[in-house]
Amino acid sequence: MTTDDPGALMPVDLPTAGSLGLAGGSEKPPASVGRHTAIMAAGTLVSRVLGVVRGMLLTIDIGVTGIAADSYSVANRLPNVMYAVLAAGVLNAVLVPQIVKAFRGGSERTIHRILTLGGVGILVATTVLTLMAEFWVRFYSHTWGPDQTALATAFALWCIPQLFFYGLYTLFGQVLNAREQFGWFMWAPVANNVVAIAGLVVYYKLFGGYAYDENATISTIVSDWTTPKILLVAAVATLGIAAQALILIPPMIKGGYRWRWVWRGPKGELSVVAKVASWALGAVLVEQVTVWFASNVATAATAASSPVDPVTHIASQPDPSIAGSAAYDYALSFFLVPHSLVTISLMTVLFTQMSRHVASGRLDRLREVTSEGVRTIGVFTMFAGAAMIVASPHLVRVLAPSVSGESVDAVAWVLAIMSLGLVPLGASVMLKQAYFALEDARTVFLIQIPMTIALLAVAYAVKGTMDPLWWVRGVALGMLATNLVAVVLRFWGLNRRLGGMDLKRITTTHLKAAVAASLAAVAGVAILMAGPHSWNQEGLSAVMTSAGMSGAISLSMFVVYAAASRFLGISEATAVAQAVTRRLRRVR
Repeated sequence: MTTDDPGALMPVDLPTAGSLGLAGGSEKPPASVGRHTAIMAAGTLVSRVLGVVRGMLLTIDIGVTGIAADSYSVANRLPNVMYAVLAAGVLNAVLVPQIVKAFRGGSERTIHRILTLGGVGILVATTVLTLMAEFWVRFYSHTWGPDQTALATAFALWCIPQLFFYGLYTLFGQVLNAREQFGWFMWAPVANNVVAIAGLVVYYKLFGGYAYDENATISTIVSDWTTPKILLVAAVATLGIAAQALILIPPMIKGGYRWRWVWRGPKGELSVVAKVASWALGAVLVEQVTVWFASNVATAATAASSPVDPVTHIASQPDPSIAGSAAYDYALSFFLVPHSLVTISLMTVLFTQMSRHVASGRLDRLREVTSEGVRTIGVFTMFAGAAMIVASPHLVRVLAPSVSGESVDAVAWVLAIMSLGLVPLGASVMLKQAYFALEDARTVFLIQIPMTIALLAVAYAVKGTMDPLWWVRGVALGMLATNLVAVVLRFWGLNRRLGGMDLKRITTTHLKAAVAASLAAVAGVAILMAGPHSWNQEGLSAVMTSAGMSGAISLSMFVVYAAASRFLGISEATAVAQAVTRRLRRVR
């Protein structure tokens, strides 16, 4: 729920001495922060482009709605959920601050111990969880029958081992980030996508693409999935994650860090790690409650759209116009592109800086960095969110070229509603990192509770009052609600903790950006309504037309947004635009 071409506003080279709160005696000049962000954003962009290709091939091979697509979606979600619980939420919360302290104090032994305990712990957990594959499939899709559960379990047995390699990727990556070797962490997923693309191409060559058959039953579809098919989709996906993790070992060694087995240490050495990790784990577990409910809403929507023959008692194919688990995941992957491209890239660089400021007792610097990060991310996500809302049907048609017009509509609706929450998502993630830099995971946990209540309240209100067509859209609307709650509560807490959070400047920047985005949306909608509705059609000509429409809408909206930003005096947008212009001049 929480978690990569809106690259026009990518913060490539920050131009002013005060940018990103690092002015006057900072440990690292702004240009260096901008350079690191540019390298990471470039890696993320390449990875996301390849991810788009991978997603297109996956829809060609197994579709975006239907039995196989939903089965694989649930199975492939399992290692991500487990990773969020066991690795991402805990390790990201504690690793960077602790590793920064260890490197500053010259104690690599502590880092060796963290990696030893973390790596072995994740390996044991992965083994146990893989053996429980069928239980987890049923847990996240309790409305499915035995045939579809069996197919999803077969996928899950090959997908869940991704958890171990996700864990290694996090451990190795955070060591690199703490040593300011940022680029490899964001470029490593390129290897993952290359491997996965190769597997999907081979699948298509051997077995052909997905074709919707309204007369097919769940049993016949499941029986068609042989072991070679499952291996090429699921096992190769896990092989890609392994490549993503293991490719980080050479740069770690080259950077001067060589891991050693260390099991023991001084008493109390990891007490802070354990305390922060326990609260972070609690927050992630609460968050996963929403993931579980969202997954079951999505699978219930699929089941509700699969009529059962009253004579044979055999369920037919689900209605392709109703978004299910796969459609939700596909929309989420689109939604996270701009978030990963800029928000995560910038946040990863700044988190190291934030941790250093806390270690040095400079809370004023932490406040400056956090404020600048929220404003810079907000200026970008305001435009990206508006563009994705307007162009969503054409974008989905381009990125899912082989699916029906009904399936395109199903995904596009979910994507558009999700995109309303892109700005609060970016702000909430940035604010959460400030708490982790302060080693205050307890507050993160407490705030996660009302966030979860907000999402469930909205999602289940929609499910209880509306047609299954709207159930997954209700989950997307719940995501907006949860991120709004997160921004308000996290900002309020930091405002008290840091003695102010530059509220006036942050609010002014976001209001100006909202006005600029609204004007840009008017231009985009005009083009959308005047142009052909090619997303409802199929074939190469429809895909090419939608590609042209996506480009026209995005370009027109960017021009209007840039002009309005300049007129309104949005300094963050002007600074980024100047940095992009300088970079283009260097290329020439």
